Amino acid sequence: MKISVIGTGYVGLVTGTCLAETGNEVVCVDIDEQKVQKMRDGEVPIYEPHLDVLFERNIKANRLRFTTSLKEGVDHGEIIFLALPTPEDEDGSADLSYVLGVSDEIGKIISDYKVIVDKSTVPVGTAEKVHAAIAMNAKCSFDVVSNPEFLREGFAVDDFLKPERIVIGSSSDRATELMEKLYKPYVRSGNPIIIMDEKSAELTKYAANSFLATKITFMNEIANYCEKVGADVDKVRRGMGTDSRIGKRFLFPGIGYGGSCFPKDVKALHKSGKDDNYDFKILESVIEVNHCQKVVLIPKITKYFGNDVAGKTFAIWGLAFKPETDDIREAPALDIIDSLLSKGAKIKAFDPEAIDNVAKKYADKITFSSSMYEALDGSDALIICTEWSIFRTPDFQKIKNDLINPVIFDGRNLYDLSDMEKEEISYFSIGRKDIKL
Repeated sequence: MKISVIGTGYVGLVTGTCLAETGNEVVCVDIDEQKVQKMRDGEVPIYEPHLDVLFERNIKANRLRFTTSLKEGVDHGEIIFLALPTPEDEDGSADLSYVLGVSDEIGKIISDYKVIVDKSTVPVGTAEKVHAAIAMNAKCSFDVVSNPEFLREGFAVDDFLKPERIVIGSSSDRATELMEKLYKPYVRSGNPIIIMDEKSAELTKYAANSFLATKITFMNEIANYCEKVGADVDKVRRGMGTDSRIGKRFLFPGIGYGGSCFPKDVKALHKSGKDDNYDFKILESVIEVNHCQKVVLIPKITKYFGNDVAGKTFAIWGLAFKPETDDIREAPALDIIDSLLSKGAKIKAFDPEAIDNVAKKYADKITFSSSMYEALDGSDALIICTEWSIFRTPDFQKIKNDLINPVIFDGRNLYDLSDMEKEEISYFSIGRKDIKL
């Protein structure tokens, strides 16, 4: 099939590349000429495991092409995906200006039947707005479909090629048939393609992400309470997770959620509720708790150093909001860095993939290290913000030798308390007893 993808951000690029992988002819459109040229030259603009292999293979096979011409993309595709930014507006709502702006332009271009697919995460009712924007100028028939993405950063290629489910919001039999044909190769194992109306599909994405954010936040609240009463959140988590009604996933406490989806989607659903005179009280609490959770380590850090961290140097392991990505949007590490800098502290940071993105934000305000151990040299303490695999089994003797003070503040609970006691390292984590040596 001939497919076009408008927008080559995280979702658009993964979508276009994975659609090409099953034999479709895909044209990806972006307004950034420099970015388009780099992609034509085989350079992947984002870090996502396994994407580079598929990207290179499909470019060589001429199944994946890039252009800055919207007309070229619209003319090419019988199905046109809109994978455009829907950034958080000042009031928490999703900014639809990119989606509706491109929709207006598509209406001026299309000359035969097309299926326009909202792939971006958008509020309930967006499909109607997109349809209206295109219809203002269109001289032919078309359909608008809602097809939300459920891609986890770090696992996006597998999630696209082997989806747990595909949600299609469509009131058109013709469009639904085309979408089912497109996705059939990805569900050969029997996972469902779920057909529903457009509004329900739009809400499904927001509801799923908001529920997961709520689950994470609930465990963070439980972890904070564990510290108050002397319970161990790891034991509580295991006791809860073996209940099949609850499940084991998303029960790991830490320093809050970040990224491009959870923070934005929770706020957008909360704002959408307000616009429709419905108050999502749970989501309001989730937003508030997560904001505080991102800096829950700061009081522990300042207390350890006698409430004065001015002039102290802190090694930070992990800058991305989660492992296996270079995405730093809403990353808790940034909140910790901002808080420590405001108190006069210094930062030496390391991350396997996200350093370049963080450097754009902080320039020379913090020091970046080329390895996890280099960051320790001359630092007063270690703070762990992201659970990259390489941090899970470090050389603890080297940590003790290189740090001025043998102390770790772990925002992801990577290490066993008994191991830290044996290693004679002071250790402060989330929802567990503090080890002070």
